[in-house]
Amino acid sequence: MVKYSGLVIPTRYWKPGDNYVNIILENLKNRVENNDFVVISEKALSIAIGNCIDERNIKASLTARIIARFWMRYVWGYILASICHLGKRLMQRLRKYPINEGSQHKQVVLDQVGFWQALMWGSEGGIDGSNLPYAYVCLPLEKSTKMAKDISEKIQKALQKRTVVIISDTDKTYTFRNFHFTNHPKPIKGIHSFGGWIAYLIGRSLRLKKKATPLAIAGRHIHYEKALKIVNIADRIRGAGAGPTVWDMAARFKVRNNEVSWKMLEKLKHKPIVIIRERKS
Repeated sequence: MVKYSGLVIPTRYWKPGDNYVNIILENLKNRVENNDFVVISEKALSIAIGNCIDERNIKASLTARIIARFWMRYVWGYILASICHLGKRLMQRLRKYPINEGSQHKQVVLDQVGFWQALMWGSEGGIDGSNLPYAYVCLPLEKSTKMAKDISEKIQKALQKRTVVIISDTDKTYTFRNFHFTNHPKPIKGIHSFGGWIAYLIGRSLRLKKKATPLAIAGRHIHYEKALKIVNIADRIRGAGAGPTVWDMAARFKVRNNEVSWKMLEKLKHKPIVIIRERKS
């Protein structure tokens, strides 16, 4: 039987323009071993390369405003939230979904990942504003496999360690028997992405088993079910950073949703890297 142990690697907050490879190497030195799995947060990487949008400058369309005002407040707030077994606090927040800022956010989603993803209540198509300041959101990585391969090669060259690098996201993959599916648009091969919010609705309403989603693997081939197990362990021990949603993050700092600053985020411990190690018993 194979068992796994995990080591969370806290780092400073990654900001746009940071050399994420150097940060990873510095923090893995004297910690990583051959054949370890190095799980890295997609969001941290996306922020570091500046893959972000400031939504304050976005002009919302009529479609975006309808989604924010009616779909989010009434369909999600009173119907879908209950079907998906969302908590009472989140349900109340959805019923008061911000019209202006929410419309700007939905416009970004419409432009970047399309209409069906815009009907999700949050993290639409991998677009997420938690652990980001003001009205910034980060976009999903376009070249996650290339980034994972580059990081794996740099670890081997600089630290002389052969590792498997996995980039993951907290968006969930749901499992029905041997079928795995997610609302994230770009999972690894073997995990199916379809329907945007429909996949989320099915998974949540049926209370299917859920795990974090692996997006890219480099170093050596591993089966997608093993990758699911590894990133889920990493996700559990990493925690939610400043908060699982923008609302939670703002509540933590006792400010409005668009008033969280870079300095506030820099005060927290961030855990974008987790080492997972196999132990055979």
